[in-house]
Amino acid sequence: MAIKIGSQAPDFTLKSKNATGLVDVKLSNNFGKKNTVLLFFPAAFTGVCTQELCDISGGINAYADLNADVIAISIDTPFALEAWAQKEKISLTLASDLNKEVIKKYDVVFPMLAGVGDTAARAAFVIDKAGVVQYAEQTPTPKDLPDFNAVKETLANLQ
Repeated sequence: MAIKIGSQAPDFTLKSKNATGLVDVKLSNNFGKKNTVLLFFPAAFTGVCTQELCDISGGINAYADLNADVIAISIDTPFALEAWAQKEKISLTLASDLNKEVIKKYDVVFPMLAGVGDTAARAAFVIDKAGVVQYAEQTPTPKDLPDFNAVKETLANLQ
């Protein structure tokens, strides 16, 4: 099960790829400034993941209005994530956990997805400006989406 509400969120530095090249995505860069929504998803270029992140991208202003950054994490390479983001017009930060270190820290490993290996389970976390987990949800299956209304409600209560 995912890490618990009230826990200090494990910090990380992951790679993301954009037009300027590889960039570091570090959770603690938001500490003291913004809340963070972390979304873990199994794989780029798959139906449910595409739906989820396109929906979030389409409503990204709602998260900005709640003083939150959204970071989506998978075990895909940063290059695959960039290609997927360009194809699907995904505008939020996509971070690569290629070494599977962060999915282990957050205890959201989905073992042997479709027989191809361990990947990220679908999960959502809200981390406040102090780095404390205020919301944690791992969905029952990779086909289920997190409760984004509960995520936004949690963020609204942190204002």
